[in-house]
Order: sequence, then C-alpha cells, then structure tokens
Amino acid sequence: MWPKNKAIRVVLKVVSVVLLVSGILFGLFIWRIKVPSPDIKSTKTVESYSRVQVGPDHYTVGNCWLKKNKYGIWEMYLEGAPYERGLIYGVLAKELIEKQEIYFVDQINELIPNRFFLQIIKGFVGWFNKDIYKYVPEENQEEIYGVSQSFSDQFDYIGPKYYRILNYHAAHDIGHALTDLNMVGCTSFSVNNGLSADSTLLIARNFDFYMGDAFAKDKLIVFMKPDKGYKFASYAWAGLTGVVSGMNEKGITVTLNASKSDIPYGAKDPISLLAREILQYAKNIEEAVAIARKRETFVSESLLIGSSEDNKSIIIEKSPQKMDVYDSGKDYLVCANHYQGESFIRDSVNIMNIKNSDSRSRFERMNQLMERSFPIDVTEAAGILRDKNGVNDEFVGYGNPMTLNQLIAHHGILFKPAQKRMWISTPPYQLGTFVAYDLQQVFASGGKVTSAEALNVPQDPFVVSPDFDKYEAFKMTKQKINKFVMLGIPLALSPADEKNFIDKNPKSYLPYLALGDYHQAKKENEKAIIYYNKALQHTVSSLNERHAIVEKIKACKKDN
Repeated sequence: MWPKNKAIRVVLKVVSVVLLVSGILFGLFIWRIKVPSPDIKSTKTVESYSRVQVGPDHYTVGNCWLKKNKYGIWEMYLEGAPYERGLIYGVLAKELIEKQEIYFVDQINELIPNRFFLQIIKGFVGWFNKDIYKYVPEENQEEIYGVSQSFSDQFDYIGPKYYRILNYHAAHDIGHALTDLNMVGCTSFSVNNGLSADSTLLIARNFDFYMGDAFAKDKLIVFMKPDKGYKFASYAWAGLTGVVSGMNEKGITVTLNASKSDIPYGAKDPISLLAREILQYAKNIEEAVAIARKRETFVSESLLIGSSEDNKSIIIEKSPQKMDVYDSGKDYLVCANHYQGESFIRDSVNIMNIKNSDSRSRFERMNQLMERSFPIDVTEAAGILRDKNGVNDEFVGYGNPMTLNQLIAHHGILFKPAQKRMWISTPPYQLGTFVAYDLQQVFASGGKVTSAEALNVPQDPFVVSPDFDKYEAFKMTKQKINKFVMLGIPLALSPADEKNFIDKNPKSYLPYLALGDYHQAKKENEKAIIYYNKALQHTVSSLNERHAIVEKIKACKKDN
C-alpha cells in the first residue's frame, strides 16, 4: 500500500521503476553474455571414466595417464576425440585444475582488492568475451567443455564452469592488452646452419608470465595424441588446452611473445588456441602461416615458429588489424616484445614500445650473448636464458625486467626440431635442470617412455649460491610490501629491516622503489621521496618505469 505523503509516493515510484528497469537490463545483460555450450554428440560424462592410482602421484584412465617426475614436474599423456580427451584430462588432473583456479583467483583478488571494482571488471570481462565462442574452433570448444566438467563448484559464483575456463584461456590476452601489468616479458631466439653446434635448428625461450609463485608451482607437460592432426607436446599449467610453448611430431615449434596492443573492443580467438591449432595441424612454415592468416585475434603477439622441414625459424607478427611474417634472412633470429617486420616497424605503438619498454634491452642483450657463443649448443642456449646481467655485462641487480633472466619465469624451454627433442626447465624459474624428452620415443611407445635422462642440462650453479638465498629473502619482503601497499595487510619495517632488505639486492633499483611505495602508503612522503630518488640513481628497467617513479615523487610532494 502506498504512503499518503505525495512526495514519498513519487520517490518510491521512481525507485520502483529504476529497480524494475535495472532488473530487466541486468537480466538482458546476463542473457547476452551467456556462452552456449558446444553441441556434444557423445553421451560420455566424467562418471564414464575411472581413475586408477598405480603409484605415488601416478594415475591412469585407460591408455591415458598423469604422473609427477622426480623433478616435481607433472607429465600427462592423452589421446582420443576432443570431448572425450577433455573429460579424461579433467578426471586425471582434477586436483591440479582446482589448485590452479584457486591460485589464479587469489592472484586476481590481490591485484584488484576492491570488491566493487572486481565486480565491475567481472562484468566487463563477461561483456567483452560474450562472443568468444564464435571464434574458437569447434574442436577446441568440445575439448574445453570436457575439461570444464571437472572444475570445482566453489567458484560457480564467478560463472558456469565452461564459461570460466573459456575466459581463463583469454586471460593472457586481456591482461596484457588492457592493463600492461608487465606479467609477460618473454625473450626467445633460434640459430641454425653454421651458428648451431650441430648445424641443425636450435630454439630457446623464456616464458616470463607471472601470476604468483603458487600459480607457477605445479607445471604440466602434456603429450597429446589427437584423433586428428599431428601428435605434439606442450608445456604450461593444468587446465590450459592452448599452447604457449610446444613442439609437434613433424618438428614444428611454437612459442609466444607478447607485444604492445591497442585497447581491443571485443574478444576473438585466444592466442594460445591459435598456437595450439598451428602445433596440431602444421607440418611446415607455409602451413603455420596459412593457419595464422585465417584466425582473428584480439591482441598483438609474436609467434616464433621453428620448422624441421624448413630448417629455419620465422616470426608471425599478428595484431587485431594485420599480420606480417618476419624472416631475418640470417642463420639466427631474436624475438623480444616488439615487432621487426615491415608492416609494423614504423607503427607509432611499436616505436613507442621499443623506446619506452624493457624489450629493446633484452633484445640487445640476447644478441650480445649469442654473438659470443656461436656456434651454440643446447647447454650454451640454457646459459643464455639464465643470464642475469644487463647490456654490456652491467650488473643491474637481480630481478630487473631489462635482463633475460628476471627470476620470475614460469619456464624456459629448448627445442631441437630435427631430432624431435625438447628440454623443459624445472624450478626455480629456469634455473633448475632442463629435463630432456625425445618425442619420437614418447609417441612410438604410446607414452610409456618419457624423459631422456642422459640428455638433461644441469641446473644453474646460481641456485646453490648465497646470492640466490639473498634474492629469495628479498623477494619475500618485497611481496609483503606489495600486500601492505595494495591490500593494507599490516607490515612494520624498522630502519634495520629496511637496511637488511636493501642489502639483499643492493645493486637493484627495486628495493628502493618498494620502500618508496611502503612509506608513501604510510603517508610518510619525505621518506618516500628519498627512496624514490635513490631508485632513480640506479639502472631503472625502462623509460616507462622511470617516468612512473618521477610521477610518484610529484604525488608525494603534492600531498605534503
């Protein structure tokens, strides 16, 4: 019953209309972003499969299996049709998938601690990705849908399981396209002919994708025998059916390097799924390029493609607007996070990326180290990936983004396509043993033979050095500072604590920058300015970073 006061009645009517319209619009919004499930013909469900534990951390489902090797890396062998192998993937790796989603969501909550803004971003991502299924090949949709059946119920508040995993496949793209969070700063290279120790193609890369230490803990190499296309191996994390680093049985390799993107206006094919399609269906460079041309992507990315058949590498440079194929015309190729092809080299976005980011520094350092090492073998290639100095051998402190080894890598990887061999790094970062795999043996044995132990590359001696322990202690304190600044988690550092923190990484600008942020968050602007200025006295990773520090100094002075 409406109140007698006319003014109150008017207000209530307005509020009622607003609520009604909002409800209708919200309903339409949810309906519009609902992603339809693929048309599955199979009657199989997760209950159709029984997982058998045959040993510690070793499980089987029919011919497929999952086990952890002695280096702590999970290995998986899968075969079959898309939906069924997706179901088996989920049944085998259910606990791993659940952990990865927990780590991923926790990291997002840490990066965006404000619940209101998190809901806004959730809505934006949903709207942004509303048509993503139109660009994802049916085969990938079916496989992803199969995996999604083993996703945890605890995150259903975010969205349905299939909807979530599709969005996770686009997380890499959305992250570096919209926020430039510096989560991706990969560097890769290849050599062949006279510049390779055995004259055959050698490819090496660091995958510097960072979503927290927990996210990088459980790495997974998948040996895939699909019902269509070529058999291949891919190294990443549980739940990702796309590819960031991998090689197929024909000796085609694919690695991803992010580049600077304009802000996209809608989702297309996630770049990892394009890489997966190339790995599954290309046997040479010509076929890889043809696949890339027919797919629309929504971020700028470089795909370094190696080919045993062609005995060379090229870079497919792709943006939402155009594509180029860069061939160095030499027996070596270097790829960082900027473009080199004629179609992009003069673009203003690319020019500013080269000028302002750390990509050029890593590109130049890679070239320096390669020139000193020709002809390069697998062990030397691993050493290049592990290099911790800046250009001209300048030691710029540990963890500096301008170095090849930023001590954040999810993994490093090496390929010898002619021999169908690959080496994957083990923790920490790319410093642990590079474990060798002979794909010919793996697939000829139906996955019964895995690592080729005699070919392993030993761990970096840095792992057992005092400096490594100091860096790990430094990183722990830095993470506590970040959580204090971003989340307000209590932290009190005494002058002795601050000195100890600096002493753990004294040549780097990073401890001074972190302490500047710490004191700025405490409204101690004079102390913050002192630390920010000290950061600027060291080698800062890029012009973008230097400008950001200068702006922080201005903000502190303004608040005083």
